[in-house]
Amino acid sequence: MSRFNLRILEWSTQDEARAAMAEIGAMREGIELMAPKALLRPVKLEGVGFAAAMILKQEMLSLGGEAVLSGDIYLSRDREADLLLVGTLRHYQSLLPKLHAQPLPSLQALAEELTAGLDRYAGRTLGEMMIGGRRFVWGERTYVMGILNLTPDSFSGDGLTRAGDYLETAVAQARRFAQEGADILDVGGESARPGSSPVAAEEEMARVIPVIKRLAQEVDLPISIDTYKAPVAEAALDAGACLVNDVWGLRMDPKLGLLVAQRGVPVVLMHNRSRPKDAAQSEQLGGRYVGVEYQNLMGDLVRELREGIEGALTAGVEWDKIVVDPGIGFGKTVEQSLEILRRLGELRVLGRPILLGTSRKSVVGYTLGLPPEERVEGSGATVALGIARGADIIRAHDVREMVRVARMADAIVRPPDTS
Repeated sequence: MSRFNLRILEWSTQDEARAAMAEIGAMREGIELMAPKALLRPVKLEGVGFAAAMILKQEMLSLGGEAVLSGDIYLSRDREADLLLVGTLRHYQSLLPKLHAQPLPSLQALAEELTAGLDRYAGRTLGEMMIGGRRFVWGERTYVMGILNLTPDSFSGDGLTRAGDYLETAVAQARRFAQEGADILDVGGESARPGSSPVAAEEEMARVIPVIKRLAQEVDLPISIDTYKAPVAEAALDAGACLVNDVWGLRMDPKLGLLVAQRGVPVVLMHNRSRPKDAAQSEQLGGRYVGVEYQNLMGDLVRELREGIEGALTAGVEWDKIVVDPGIGFGKTVEQSLEILRRLGELRVLGRPILLGTSRKSVVGYTLGLPPEERVEGSGATVALGIARGADIIRAHDVREMVRVARMADAIVRPPDTS
């Protein structure tokens, strides 16, 4: 029997740490002093030079933290190596002034990056976004994007152009999504499944523009156009869309970033390494990617999303109009997609809202051995865990079910502020 009822507490924010301290009667002044000591933040840095690494090691040790170095860096002072800082927020608060005072420009730059990274990871730069006249406050709750696939060859089996009068079918589905609690409608006219064939812009526009025009008139929800082609996006925005969801992160069509900037609309930048040669097919489970190699999965993912953000900013897109998407299943094996889901919170360092699209995907199908129409429970698991790790928008085929999952997950990980 336990005499002291020992527990190991779990918290991920300073507010949770403060609440635990207040619960035992700690004084307010002491709580504010101790709360930064209660959060461990391991920070990985790449390409740190010998002199900077040695100074970081010395300073972290002097503060009671740690800096983990590769043994190779001691073999040559000309080498650069990765470095892992292990410290609390209090350690970093004490470290930053020391780095700013150093004569090495690399350490001053590192101090700036560390400050920004910690702020972004904590959600201080998320803010809010206007999408089609609606206000989205990031961190307040999880938003749900309902999928309208206007294709005959969707991987999920829900391609609406299979229906005779798909225009009416699409509008009816959008109305149902609105009733079920969707916050955004995502309209797409080209399948992105592994092994799919490209569609000409003219054909894509023929599929999506009539639907977007009707939705803009009849359904009171913001409309997203799922395309990587500037002509399609332009026509869709003219028809009533107010957000561009680009599965290639503005890398496929250089004119798209300029268009997004000119129109002042938000954009979703998705990570994508899809190549036809890596696609494999199963008659029951559909397509997936195999044999895809990354030097460092999460390192490469964060780096390439950063590059996408920089490219968007260079094109003139505003910082607060950017959303990022890790691209689950897009040029990732099932195992890689599962790892990204486990470590999704690492994307918070980018400081932008995270869109998570796992609905009915191969990561669910191949993990459970189920065809697309039987993946709702598996999709729900990825949504709930994704929200716990920081997802702000989830993209769903099964809107009613995923709205319920999101609301339940929010009740657990985003409790209302009662202070």
